[in-house]
Amino acid sequence: MGGLRDVVRQELVARQLDEQIAGRFPVGQRLRVLDVGMGQGTQALRLARAGHQVTGLEQDAKMLAVAREALAAEPEGIRSRVRLIEGDGRETGVHFLPGSFDVVLCHGVLMYVEEPDPLLAGLARMLAPGGLLSLLVRNADALAVRPGLSGDWPATLAAFDTDAYVNRLGLAVRADRLATLTSTLAGIGAPLHAWYGVRVFTDTVPDGTPVPEDVETLLAAEERAGRTDPYRQVAALLHLCGVRG
Repeated sequence: MGGLRDVVRQELVARQLDEQIAGRFPVGQRLRVLDVGMGQGTQALRLARAGHQVTGLEQDAKMLAVAREALAAEPEGIRSRVRLIEGDGRETGVHFLPGSFDVVLCHGVLMYVEEPDPLLAGLARMLAPGGLLSLLVRNADALAVRPGLSGDWPATLAAFDTDAYVNRLGLAVRADRLATLTSTLAGIGAPLHAWYGVRVFTDTVPDGTPVPEDVETLLAAEERAGRTDPYRQVAALLHLCGVRG
């Protein structure tokens, strides 16, 4: 974490999320945020620093420990706005009442879930009317791009006909298609409001690539591509924002 690929992901998602929040909620409103599969807590802590009340739900004990350590380094005022819970995102109904949150994040989680529809339905139930659901998923319609750019032609051809792939951790996971998720979001009462591409140009850089001095120019290019067709359609990740009716 902290290399160029992660910086691009976290910064672009933050900008896109802030844009959606600003367009839906009054300035200064303290929102109730649920971050499902919060990982190391980058977005959760950022939103807490902005004044929101954040609950982080994380199944992996090691990642939760990293998040707790990061939270412990924050001022008391920020720590008081964050609650961390060890738990499975598919069991939100065990921990929370329906309609308890204004914003629900689920970033980098669906690729590890074989049947995502029940998880998504549960997340939608957590939203208050008008609430925002933010999903970050691997783009199944662009799985051939990475092996193609690296010259792995057998893997490129195979990627056209599947939603399965092996991630950089060596794990067999799955990707999602924009059309399928658009239909799913409509079916669970949180229809798609906006979507973005994330990492159009930088997905193939090696892990641990340092952040360049002109990173702001790089981020500006990625941000522009992430909201512009046809570039966003071949982004490695898709950021989808649904709104609870």
